[in-house]
Amino acid sequence: MTTIRKGLLRAALSAGVAAVAAGAAAVLTLSPSAHAAGTLLPAHVFAPYFQAYSGDNLNTLSQQSGANYLTMAFVQTERTGSCTVYWDGDTGTPIAASSFGSQIDALRGRGGDVVPSFGGYAADNGATEIADSCTNVDSIAAQYEKVITTYNVTRLDMDIEDNSLTNSAGITRRSQAIKKTQDWAAANGRPLQIVFTLPTTTSGLASSGLNIITNAIANGVKVDIVNLMTFDYYDNATHNMANDTKTAATGLKNQLKNLYPAKTDAELWGMVGVTEMMGIDDFGAAETFQTADAPIVEAWAAQQGIAELSYWALQRDNGGCPGTAGSDTCSGVSQTQWQFSHAFEPFTSGTTTTSPSASASNPTSPSASPSASRSASPSPSTSPTGSCTAAAWVSTTAYNGGAVVSYNGHKYTAKWWTQGDQPDLNTGDGKPWTDNGPCGPSTSASASPSASPSRSASPSPSVSPSTPASPSPTASGSYPAWTAGHAYKAGDIVTYGGHTYKCLQPHTSLTGWEPPNVPALWQLIA
Repeated sequence: MTTIRKGLLRAALSAGVAAVAAGAAAVLTLSPSAHAAGTLLPAHVFAPYFQAYSGDNLNTLSQQSGANYLTMAFVQTERTGSCTVYWDGDTGTPIAASSFGSQIDALRGRGGDVVPSFGGYAADNGATEIADSCTNVDSIAAQYEKVITTYNVTRLDMDIEDNSLTNSAGITRRSQAIKKTQDWAAANGRPLQIVFTLPTTTSGLASSGLNIITNAIANGVKVDIVNLMTFDYYDNATHNMANDTKTAATGLKNQLKNLYPAKTDAELWGMVGVTEMMGIDDFGAAETFQTADAPIVEAWAAQQGIAELSYWALQRDNGGCPGTAGSDTCSGVSQTQWQFSHAFEPFTSGTTTTSPSASASNPTSPSASPSASRSASPSPSTSPTGSCTAAAWVSTTAYNGGAVVSYNGHKYTAKWWTQGDQPDLNTGDGKPWTDNGPCGPSTSASASPSASPSRSASPSPSVSPSTPASPSPTASGSYPAWTAGHAYKAGDIVTYGGHTYKCLQPHTSLTGWEPPNVPALWQLIA
């Protein structure tokens, strides 16, 4: 893996982002029954990477280290153009119970679990990441589903770096396949969470990483966790790795706020993951995550309530090679065996559940058409006093934030875009519905903001004064210039660099989010 990690340096530089080599955190559980729903991970979980290609026994290392949840790196195709995945792209380790099955059984018997990670640097560099390799969305989704049913997975991780960060076709195929898989899981009563593991800067995602997330949202994906690889910055700066982790994660939280404006800070922190590279990373001594940094990061992560804490990699958690950078078998710093694991292990907390996760719903997905929102909004007609006046919730209808529905005698308001999320099962932190209580006496329905018949789905120079209008052309016939720090609505039109763009999703713009850099947010129209 050393050559893989060192190749990441070049990838990070070429992609213009701080990159890392490791996978993601997601939990895979093995069950003799392919039809029984698995168990979700704890709400806050420490899940270090396990190098599945090493030949080590994952249950043995879990017992020795005390790390009960392991992220397995990596799942990829054997060659470019293939639509079949294997562990590490090795046909000798297919996605089957014969590959790691007994080890996973033993780990689960002790209360632990494992996480399959798709991609990783080698796959992303060589186009053997499934969405880059396979051009058929249904076939990609079938491979995701095969992993789910073979091992009873409840979380999938997408480790996206190097060339996969800029492969636009692969990015869209991945998003579409994930959406299909989430819909399939929901229809079959399977809990499923999706993690995106991405390179980072010390202030949050670079534009290429952000585009991965906005593309996923645009294609209807429910993004559960964005996991930052907080190492291999390659910026030749002075680093305090613990502080850099905090600033990178805070930057991500603020970026997510722009994409999920209805979520609370606690909900946003609950979407954040962090992966360290303990010891000396691939860049060298200037980027060293010290043993003293580990308890600082663990305490901070617990205080903020982030979802996931991890490191690359379990086999490195020893002091066998002081001064060595980027080794796969040791950290490069003086330490006791499993010192980093023991520092991070207290982070795991929270309950697990077998309830299916929310179906693929997003606050800003453009797939929710204005007509769908209107049909879901409360009817203006009255109902008898004491009954629900809001329209009944319909599982196939897409609801925008602010939509009001009734279900089982209660009235619910959508916090953000949602579809297929049964209201009574999806209230509270991180869930799309607010329970407004039992339906009371009323003579008129509460209208959703998205239900206004005067609202136009596309920008128009002439918009009803009662509807917040998209930017209108100036007297010279041009649209306003894009600016950072502005709250844009879907349909807004701006100019940038001599071109005209239409906003696809509501967001607050940031420097680095210029229209050409984030095609999931802006469509070039002229």
